[in-house]
Amino acid sequence: MYRFLLTPRWLAAAALTVAASVIMVFLGNWQLHRYQERSAINARIDAADSTPAVPLSSVLARPEAPGRPGASPGEDAAWTKVTVTGRYDPAHEIQARGRTVDGLVGFEIVTPLLLADGTAVLIDRGWVPSKDGDAISAPVAPPAPAGQVTVVGQVHLSESRPAPLARRDGRIDTRRIAVPKLAAELPFPVYGAYVLVSEPEPGFTRVSIDHEDAWQNGGYAVQWWLFAVMALLAYGWQARKEANGDAPKKRVDRVAAADQRMAAVPSARQPD
Repeated sequence: MYRFLLTPRWLAAAALTVAASVIMVFLGNWQLHRYQERSAINARIDAADSTPAVPLSSVLARPEAPGRPGASPGEDAAWTKVTVTGRYDPAHEIQARGRTVDGLVGFEIVTPLLLADGTAVLIDRGWVPSKDGDAISAPVAPPAPAGQVTVVGQVHLSESRPAPLARRDGRIDTRRIAVPKLAAELPFPVYGAYVLVSEPEPGFTRVSIDHEDAWQNGGYAVQWWLFAVMALLAYGWQARKEANGDAPKKRVDRVAAADQRMAAVPSARQPD
């Protein structure tokens, strides 16, 4: 009944179905992995306010030379609550433009914090609105505190897709806080990630931390697995349909052949 499955056409269809199902299962597993990663990040975000801060040096690799940032940390370091002590360097302050808070366009102000060992870490001190309400008018930002300060904040990985840098109103102007590109413009070794302050100074708005959309990845994983099952079921359904369609045809062919044989047999009745 199912011998047709051994024909080249059906063997090719089986191979394609299995290959497609394997790929779909792989994609589902990859989405599951992303779901687990993003869920872990969300857990760190939620726990950051209630967990004690750890020294920055225990999370990020120390940079060795000016112009070259320290090693970029993995995603497991993102949003870790850290503490670091040093002196702000307003001469190399950075403004990241085009940032919105509650529908208002403004800037994030990033100031290098010089540590006692000569290295530096970029500190995102918070958000301020642009002076004229557009994306390029220089903001009026409170000056960085003088003297030694201790900063508590969360590790933020470098933003991707580095943007051009320019000097504007006494600051380095950019669209993205891309640590490697910024580090190349600074005269001291810079850590490979920056720190987002937990409690901004007066005049700044805290930059909100968006949770990762982990459930979307979980939904995609289930979808890919369902597609794999559906592909196998579709192949089985088509094979069964083919088999059931062949059986009546074969029965009809056998009956027709029998009728032909009967018609060919001479009648036993003799003429009068």
